Amino acid sequence: MSKFVDKLQSLSESSTTPIGFHPSVPELKSPAMLLVVGLSETQVKEAQIGANINADAWLILSQELSAKSVRQIIKVAGDIPVGIFAKGISEGEIDEFVSLGCDFVVFDVKVAAAILHKEEVGKILMIEPSLDQGFVRAINSIEVDGVLISSGGKDDFVAVEHLLVCRRFVELLEKPIVMTLPSSITKGELTNLWQAGVDGVVVSSAQSVETLAELKKTIDDLPRGDRRRRAKLGVMLPHYSGFVAAEEDEEEE
Repeated sequence: MSKFVDKLQSLSESSTTPIGFHPSVPELKSPAMLLVVGLSETQVKEAQIGANINADAWLILSQELSAKSVRQIIKVAGDIPVGIFAKGISEGEIDEFVSLGCDFVVFDVKVAAAILHKEEVGKILMIEPSLDQGFVRAINSIEVDGVLISSGGKDDFVAVEHLLVCRRFVELLEKPIVMTLPSSITKGELTNLWQAGVDGVVVSSAQSVETLAELKKTIDDLPRGDRRRRAKLGVMLPHYSGFVAAEEDEEEE
């Protein structure tokens, strides 16, 4: 089972307050949001940054992967789950990286459907914000463990559009949602994403260790709670007043 997927699933589990006199320690173990460090290259030196800030996972974004480089990064990561971006990678290569200890795979809708049957690795589907609503709903019926939303564009800030996209997908999906971040982000913007229902964020390792450490601290300071329920509070359910009125008339008679 994927360690990264376990962490994603534990976010919603830890938001539930236990009944009775059970100890509340497990609730504190899970953060409010996961921090994934995206490695643009396969250099061990770059990967070490993720270890220094105690990231929740690493994601190798480079498409120039080799068994040697992936093995080295997984060794440096230790207990930190490492994932790869499977664009342009054959099924045989994916199997090889999984055998080396790769924890999860990020792929787009163009990848061979055979990947959906690989139970030994976490499966994260990357989608574009413009994906049709019908296709988004259909994701609930396929064997993927989460969704990665590409923020797209070159903005160095979180726009209102990003928040609207997140809320739209949270309402449509039953899967955990991870989102790529712009080059920089403020505490307020990160809180907005949390309130919108985002379960994890991917940030580039190109940023300084100080910047990444501050981002990790900001995440640790976020309140723990059910993000998805918070994001869906504004969703109105249909009210069948006609049926209610009919029942009331019958009772009066």
